[in-house]
Amino acid sequence: MATYADAQGIVADLPEAAEVFVAEWGHPTFRLRNKMFAAGAPDSPTMSVKASKEEQTELVAARPDTFGVPAYVGRFGWVDVTLSNVDNAELRELLVEAWRRTAPKRAVSAYDSANTA
Repeated sequence: MATYADAQGIVADLPEAAEVFVAEWGHPTFRLRNKMFAAGAPDSPTMSVKASKEEQTELVAARPDTFGVPAYVGRFGWVDVTLSNVDNAELRELLVEAWRRTAPKRAVSAYDSANTA
């Protein structure tokens, strides 16, 4: 079972990523160069991550108890994730892929080079 604290730790390891509180929304977002790639809150059982429409369709179809289409940003491919239904490895994969969609190619290449074992 993953938690918001796990998400914070994962995002802290991503280059140039930061947690930014948005007062108008009343909760934090995860951003790269002021572009949002995930959002959630410490007291929420879910968080939203940036994905493609194709990935969104596949995730929701495969596990509707875990993944959903969020209001407002769902039309752009974002996915709601029920944190209690994913483990840390799956949450890491979702957040890293969301970060990749937002990061410049140079940053992604540097991240991949540094994390290839």
